[in-house]
Amino acid sequence: MSRVYVVVEGPTEESFIQNILAPALWPCQILLTPIILGRPGHKGGNASYARVKRDVITLLKQDSTAYCTTMLDLYGLGRGFPEVALPANISNIDKVIRLEEAIKADIVREVRDERADLRFLPYLQLHEYEGLLFSDPAAFALGIGQAHLANRFNEIREAFATPEDINDDSNTAPSKRVFSVYPAYRKVVDGTLAAQTVGIQTMRQECPHFRDWVETLEGL
Repeated sequence: MSRVYVVVEGPTEESFIQNILAPALWPCQILLTPIILGRPGHKGGNASYARVKRDVITLLKQDSTAYCTTMLDLYGLGRGFPEVALPANISNIDKVIRLEEAIKADIVREVRDERADLRFLPYLQLHEYEGLLFSDPAAFALGIGQAHLANRFNEIREAFATPEDINDDSNTAPSKRVFSVYPAYRKVVDGTLAAQTVGIQTMRQECPHFRDWVETLEGL
């Protein structure tokens, strides 16, 4: 059994790990435990790098036999993350991989004795959790009890090469697009119901960076 702590941004990601991803990885003998960013009882959010770094290092030090990963949205990422020089026209996936590599390198420098090079597996969600739900627009609409919105969701999805390419502007990030179509959307409740209906396998098929993360976790 491999134990993995997942530092998450808030209750939406916590629910996704507990109810969707953890059951999917359990047959691989992977035990996922979500940890909401920040002090106990905090609601998450404001994913500044100082907070992420503190929580990751604490987890690596307090349990030397477990792994640690993250599930943080690239959209709205907080202050202080390592700066990365990005060539022009770089793909979204390459952009986020370089940032993840910079985060890992910084953590490894801080805790060399904790084998962070092996035990820390940073993951940033392109560009936001709701992007995963666009892996199957019809299932997304059905999962939130709004089947009549399937075509609207599909129009959003078809405008991009993958759900992970749905962009990160303050008006056009995945959740902003959902709210524009369905203002009553509830991120934690509806987001979990939609994820259950869409399913992990469909997300893996449609979202390459998410698929790589899940395969890395399975390989533990």
